[in-house]
Amino acid sequence: MSSHREAPEISKDPVADSTDVYAFVSPDAPDTVTLIANYLPLQGPAAGPNFYEFGDDVLYEIHIDNDGDGRADVTYQFRFTTTVRNPDTFLYNTGPITALDSASWNRRQTYTLTRVDGNGRTSVLGKDLACPPCNIGPLSTPDYPSLAAAAVHPFGDGRKVFAGQRAEGFYVDLGSIFDLGNLRPFQQLHLLGGVFGGPSAGVNTTKQLNVHTLAVQVPICDVTCGGERPTDVTNPRATIGVWTTASRRQVRIAEAGKGGVAENGPWVQVSRLGNPLFNEVIVPMSRKDQWNALPPSDDKLFAGYVDKPELAGLLPVLYPGVFPNLDALNKSGKPRADLHAILLTGIPAGIVPGFQNYTGAIDADMLRLNTAVPPTAKPNILGLVAGDAAGFPNGRRVFDDVVTVELRAVAGATYPLVDNTFTPDAATGQITDGLTPADVKNPYLDTFPYLGVPYDGYRNPS
Repeated sequence: MSSHREAPEISKDPVADSTDVYAFVSPDAPDTVTLIANYLPLQGPAAGPNFYEFGDDVLYEIHIDNDGDGRADVTYQFRFTTTVRNPDTFLYNTGPITALDSASWNRRQTYTLTRVDGNGRTSVLGKDLACPPCNIGPLSTPDYPSLAAAAVHPFGDGRKVFAGQRAEGFYVDLGSIFDLGNLRPFQQLHLLGGVFGGPSAGVNTTKQLNVHTLAVQVPICDVTCGGERPTDVTNPRATIGVWTTASRRQVRIAEAGKGGVAENGPWVQVSRLGNPLFNEVIVPMSRKDQWNALPPSDDKLFAGYVDKPELAGLLPVLYPGVFPNLDALNKSGKPRADLHAILLTGIPAGIVPGFQNYTGAIDADMLRLNTAVPPTAKPNILGLVAGDAAGFPNGRRVFDDVVTVELRAVAGATYPLVDNTFTPDAATGQITDGLTPADVKNPYLDTFPYLGVPYDGYRNPS
């Protein structure tokens, strides 16, 4: 749901479908920033014989804007190459895969990592970097953590890169939420909640599912304006904006009788993701594909949907009598300046004491990270709204509960930041889909790439 199958066209192209973006100051290396982009949503672990992989025909990119114009000043590009050792077998592997160069691993992927600056100058940071295989099972991948560790590639002065399968770390009750906005912990209060006997615990739809992860860890000065290492939270140069895109060649022609595809022309963006749930929940269906094709610098076209979000209007209808203050705010016609700041400009200084991640007046959906905010010793999964400035919406850590944060924000929890006469409804501080990181079966890691070991198909057959 963070951006899983969020638009009609990209839902047909999962290899290019970005699911989540994370950006945070690395807790175990606080002079670095970790940037993560996930693709290929909702992977069932038992995926043989054709296991999941990145697209050789897709240009994957992680972008950083460090001057507030909604355009990339630094980009990390990933291009993949698939090699088949034995084309005469249907098998992904013909024996145990014990190393990244195992002869028994039949279908391998490698990639090139390239850095592009704002002027288009390119620098190749690594070639023929090996991905790990998918996690198949105890016979095929008997020591998967070692394979994944070998696929973490250093590229100088503490810089690291990883590309491969990981456990899905985003937890969400998709089955309930998209059943007419039902939230199991409050389902008895729903307009149609008479069919339920009472509240129930949330169900993590993504539990035991995998994704494919692109991750880089680089010194903070690699991505900030002027190459600074800011330590003052009020320094405008401390904040970066992060998003990911996937692009395909403009022309794709099916080769008759060959089963292949010929491609030509310039790269055309087909997928984009910055803040979680933006295209999923904010942008209407008729414009989702357009949003995926545009850069953040064009997001003024979609600002009206942030200022008057559809979900804010639905909550008082779906939960009668539960959100009277939100209902009154909706009917007042006042734009949601709180959501506009959180999602499109960053939060200016003076709104949250001792914090800002403002990038300027240009409306752009980017995951904004103030790199001068150090990691928190005892993180709170609700991030900034719970007093933990190192968490969402100041960047996003892999364990942050972005569903609850955004539900509460839309319900009015953050509106007093811009209008102190507004009182959020009592239910606003309790609204949730009922999930926490404890509902993620394979735990997060304390070190890069932070997302857990992917689920294998033998132990997790469905």
